[in-house]
Amino acid sequence: MATDQKTLRRQKLRWRIRSKISGTASKPRLSVFRSNKDIYAQLIDDTTGTTLASANSRQKDLAAVTGTKVEISMAVGKTIAAKAKELGIEICIFDRGGYLYHGRVKAIADGAREGGLKL
Repeated sequence: MATDQKTLRRQKLRWRIRSKISGTASKPRLSVFRSNKDIYAQLIDDTTGTTLASANSRQKDLAAVTGTKVEISMAVGKTIAAKAKELGIEICIFDRGGYLYHGRVKAIADGAREGGLKL
C-alpha cells in the first residue's frame, strides 16, 4: 500500500506542476521520467501535443556510458541538449515530473545546461 500512496503523491505533484507550465514549439517543455533503472527525457510542444526530441539511458550510444546513475543522467541531459541544438531550440522549460530536484533529475538539468540549453 505504501507504493500506491507514494505514486499517488507524485501524481498529485505532477498535476500541480503541469497546471502551471506548458511548452511551445519555440520554448518546449523538458519532461523527465525516472524509473528504478533508467531515465528518460523529452522535449514536448504542448500546443500540438508532439514530442520534438527524446533521449534516454537505454539508447545504443548511451548504453556504452558506464558509471553511476547520476553520471548516466548527466550524459542523457547532454544528449537532449545536442538534439535541441539541431532543432534550433535554445530555451526550454524544465518539468521535473513530480520528482525532487535532486540526484538524477538535477543531473539531467545540469547536463542540459552544459550542452547549451537554457532552463
